Amino acid sequence: MSLPIAWSSDLIDTTTRHGRRLAVHDGADAQLTFDQLCQRAHDLAAYLIHRGVKPGDRVASCLPNGIVAVWVSYGIKICGAAETTLNWKYTQEELAWCHQLSQFKDVVTQPGRENDWKELGINALLYQNIPSTPTQILPSVEQDTWGRLLFTSGTTGKSKAVVYTHGQRWQGEQQQKAHLPWIPSVNDKILLMTPYIHGASLIAFAWLDHGAPLILLDGVELEKVKKHIQDPELKAIFAPPTVLAKLCATFAGQTFTHIQCIFTGTQPLPPALYQKALVIFGPVVRITYGKSECVNPITILRPEQTHAFYTQDVVPAGACVGWPPSGVEIKIDVQTQNDEDATIDFKQGEIWLRAQQMSLGLIDANGLRLHEPHGWHSTGDLGYIDAIGRVMLTGRVADVIKTGGYRVNPDEIESVLADLPNTSAMCVTSLPSEYWGEVIVAVAESEDLSWVDAAKQKLETISRHKQPRIFFHFKTLPRNPQGKVSRKQVSAYILKTHCVSEGAYPVLQAL
Repeated sequence: MSLPIAWSSDLIDTTTRHGRRLAVHDGADAQLTFDQLCQRAHDLAAYLIHRGVKPGDRVASCLPNGIVAVWVSYGIKICGAAETTLNWKYTQEELAWCHQLSQFKDVVTQPGRENDWKELGINALLYQNIPSTPTQILPSVEQDTWGRLLFTSGTTGKSKAVVYTHGQRWQGEQQQKAHLPWIPSVNDKILLMTPYIHGASLIAFAWLDHGAPLILLDGVELEKVKKHIQDPELKAIFAPPTVLAKLCATFAGQTFTHIQCIFTGTQPLPPALYQKALVIFGPVVRITYGKSECVNPITILRPEQTHAFYTQDVVPAGACVGWPPSGVEIKIDVQTQNDEDATIDFKQGEIWLRAQQMSLGLIDANGLRLHEPHGWHSTGDLGYIDAIGRVMLTGRVADVIKTGGYRVNPDEIESVLADLPNTSAMCVTSLPSEYWGEVIVAVAESEDLSWVDAAKQKLETISRHKQPRIFFHFKTLPRNPQGKVSRKQVSAYILKTHCVSEGAYPVLQAL
């Protein structure tokens, strides 16, 4: 028998133990104690219930990172609704699409986008107008009730809504807590800078459950980071590779021995970036693998294991993300093997998984699609399992480039081109060609093409058919609200102003 989830009771219990202690700090002046977090969350929950919201009803949140985002998330959860998380930076078109998929009626938000909600016919509940009420324990929520909707990043097409039940949401939070590198004390602070509605919130729930405080910034606000990174009570930072690269550039030449863990993931960690982080922070980088469809941790590479991997004489191609914890299963579908010129000794293919914390299914334009029979889910990620059982990611099925009769993984090329001079990011994509099928293009985030000679020198280490035939640059690469570069969007941006000449030696021609 599945017992209901006592969200409200759990939050009140945490508050009883930690009431006046700091829960959330915005990096500037705003702070929230556990008492205030519990009060505001129950105010919102009571208000939603008074409005007729029932367990499983979709209630959206659309807020920038900050203390309000935290108590609003708790409030929607403890009333039993399905929290439908929207990025504050979504365009009107993206909001409309998310609404079409999820059909939420209310959104908890702040002033600034009233016209957007009015045009969509949605009730905008401004957080400032939520009335205060006496805190009472709210009913527990049945596990199979819908509990959260996340939206995929949309890097390979339109976003999908990922549906979690309250039971699956609870499982995800327990997995996160069970596999933290240590049990945080009440003084152990963690710095979060990425969108709260995705990975940052999962770490936040785990951290706060132990009575430990968050510093939640609205993006990589370097002046605030500089202020807080010196705090000896700051013990952890959540920094995906794009964030870690900015920290390493900002703090080059300095060291911070009080930081015990840097949580990273979401994108491959280039070896050169690990070496920079090692000099500044020491061997404290922890890698995990997670997806919108199955939240962290799917696999874990602890700091000492990360250090061992990146300090080998030869670091294998691909992203090592470690071993699956208890409750997670991984298998490789070798029928989708993509590298006909394979230099890897292991069977590559699409990664399938099933896990206790995996979502119920996904909603697209055709409605709800449950995961495959027996709970297996096709991740769309390519990879293999190495000789000691670690999962190695090598790319995305949808991103494989078919050129001149070969199938090429752009992630492999990007790893070769990492850390080029005069570049801040690199994207390898393709453009259509009658002669080649697809032409491989290397696109840098750079002011000019001064990096190309260094790129060509690095590319001599890989097979000729994998080497880009065209080099291009943008001052700023297009990114989605989660900060990820979309290869399809990069290609589309190039084709707005250029076309590819046909033949054995293609070049870009301005339109």
